Amino acid sequence: MQILGIFAFIFALLFSVMVHEFGHYLTARKFNMRVSEFFLGFGKRIWSFRRGETEFGVKAIPAGGYCRIDGMTPDDEMPEGESGRAFYSATSGKKLIVLGAGSFLHFVLGYLLLFILLSGVGVNQVLPVIDKVAANSAAAAAGFEKGDEIIAINGDRSTDWQDQLNKILNSEGRELTFTIKRDGVEQDISAAPRMTDIEDGTSRYVLGIVNEFGTKRLGILTSVSSAAKLTWSFTTASVKALIQLPTKIPALWGQTFGGEKRDENGLVGVVGVARVSGQAASSGDLSPSERIGTFILIVASLNIFVGLFNLLPILPLDGGHMAVAIADEIRALFARLRGRARPAAIDVKVLTPITAVVFVILAALTVLLLIADIFNPISLNL
Repeated sequence: MQILGIFAFIFALLFSVMVHEFGHYLTARKFNMRVSEFFLGFGKRIWSFRRGETEFGVKAIPAGGYCRIDGMTPDDEMPEGESGRAFYSATSGKKLIVLGAGSFLHFVLGYLLLFILLSGVGVNQVLPVIDKVAANSAAAAAGFEKGDEIIAINGDRSTDWQDQLNKILNSEGRELTFTIKRDGVEQDISAAPRMTDIEDGTSRYVLGIVNEFGTKRLGILTSVSSAAKLTWSFTTASVKALIQLPTKIPALWGQTFGGEKRDENGLVGVVGVARVSGQAASSGDLSPSERIGTFILIVASLNIFVGLFNLLPILPLDGGHMAVAIADEIRALFARLRGRARPAAIDVKVLTPITAVVFVILAALTVLLLIADIFNPISLNL
């Protein structure tokens, strides 16, 4: 089962790469740019076919993929009569759309996965169904029974149990009217929560019930908004992670070569995420729906993080090329204000030394993460 989870993650990762590149492909074709290749993988060509001017296929090394848009720099050769379709000659606005389309689809894919999780698979949460009634409690005195489903408090039929729980906690001992469903029939029961000492040393108003815990699917409309909120939450968490990334590298070095315990909230590479996916798939403590839900959360969060990471304004990432396109427009604006002709677009080849340095740094971090994930892996104890 663990191997199945790892292979499922690899498939999901390759699918995400294909979706990313498909974003570039669709927008490039929309703006009549020439796309000569669309491949999954790198290295030796295994299989391909041609449709129009584009060759689609699979290569030997499944470590990503690419969409080749011709004419990325002025030195790139274009077929005769096709120079006007070069990426380099497009307007900055079109360049930004094409470059940003890959990351945009990562966010779309992450949102759709979260929507499927909420509406189709369901999420674990406290249910409004009573599992146990405490003896000598307000609930026992009022006549609550195991299996009763609380569907409203004081007429409020909120489906969020936390909202309903807050009504009990903030009741200050006032009598509340609970609408319950028992044996398929709705009825009202009145009860006044009592101030009770809790095991953690605090005191609060409680009813004296223990709720069931289980998987619950949300309605379609609720899932639409909840998935959007989750996507935003994952995005802000990814921003914080990217900001903190440089500060976590020294700790990762110590965890890799110094024998220190791996930080569950630290940096993790693709191999580590694949291992965690395998753990989730093989965990005997999780139900089938929980395993699927955990896997979907992993893939959704990964897509959102990768989409955001790829927008960083550094070459060779798409965000770096977008920064160049924005710089072109700033230069054009200043030229226009001075009454001068629009300057030629920036040739990214001029920035090759910077690109090379960034590539080496990213490659070194990838290797470090690979070693850490193999020899000192993160375990979620699932």
